[in-house]
Amino acid sequence: MLAFVPWDVSPIIAHLGPLTLRWYGVLFALGFVFGSFILTHIYKAERVSERWVDVITIYMIAGTVLGARLGHVLFYSPEYYLTSEHFLEIFKIWEGGLASHGATLGILLAVWLFSRRNKFDYLWVLDRIVIVVAVGGACIRLGNLMNSEIVGRPTDVPWAFVFPRDTEHLQRVEAGQTVPAGSLLVRRTQNPDNTVSIETSPADATVAVPSEVAVPRHPTQIYESLFCVFLFVLLYGLWNKYKDQTPRGLLFGLFVVLLFSFRFLVEFLKEEQVSFEKGMTLNMGQLLSLPLILVGLWVLLRAGKDPNNRHGYAVRE
Repeated sequence: MLAFVPWDVSPIIAHLGPLTLRWYGVLFALGFVFGSFILTHIYKAERVSERWVDVITIYMIAGTVLGARLGHVLFYSPEYYLTSEHFLEIFKIWEGGLASHGATLGILLAVWLFSRRNKFDYLWVLDRIVIVVAVGGACIRLGNLMNSEIVGRPTDVPWAFVFPRDTEHLQRVEAGQTVPAGSLLVRRTQNPDNTVSIETSPADATVAVPSEVAVPRHPTQIYESLFCVFLFVLLYGLWNKYKDQTPRGLLFGLFVVLLFSFRFLVEFLKEEQVSFEKGMTLNMGQLLSLPLILVGLWVLLRAGKDPNNRHGYAVRE
């Protein structure tokens, strides 16, 4: 049996002059690096020129970043960003605020533009792209873990994580109040540069003075990262079995249905990401997942059934 894991890892790797190297940025980039190697292998196996990997990677980076940012702005904080006072903050991507559903829409648009411009079959490209998107999703969720963000609800499961750096979800307890086993007392200090430093110490079963406490929570970032690894293994295995005979739409439909069904379920274990979600039966992530699940089911049920285009097509050597 595992013990509760106190997760007090700094999101910053190093300061390089005026630049700050963060785990999230490195893992985000690694998703594209690993993905390009995998996509190169897939294209070579199907006699598609490797040069297309560089081209579609540029489309993917633009679609992912722009889609994720605009998704966060429009789905989660329109009342903040769509004002004259804060509008320019939309472009401050380095300050955080990316939404996976927005990234999905951005990728779908980017792949459509790539396919239309370069005469590839849209679903053929999507069937291969989702394999590497699963790898990117696993990396990004590990980046969320390094940032101590998108945390789960309190739990007593033995693999629970304690996130003292997630100051948005610290619990305020009064003197004499009992706290869950494994909790950490957190003391916040405001620095001259407006950043906040924290100091932690193990919490007794009953606190002596009013305190802020980080309690054990579901590590939902790890749940989602591991599920993306599972998706990669499944999708790559299916592609490796069929290769250029892969039923058109099979991998994309399967990916969308499984990923967003899991996302819908795991949201029940997460804390609300924004204040307006409190009291909602289904949160924003679940509401956005439902139409994508339906689209995935529609594509999956039609996979490989077009008699004139069963396997899709690509620009082959």
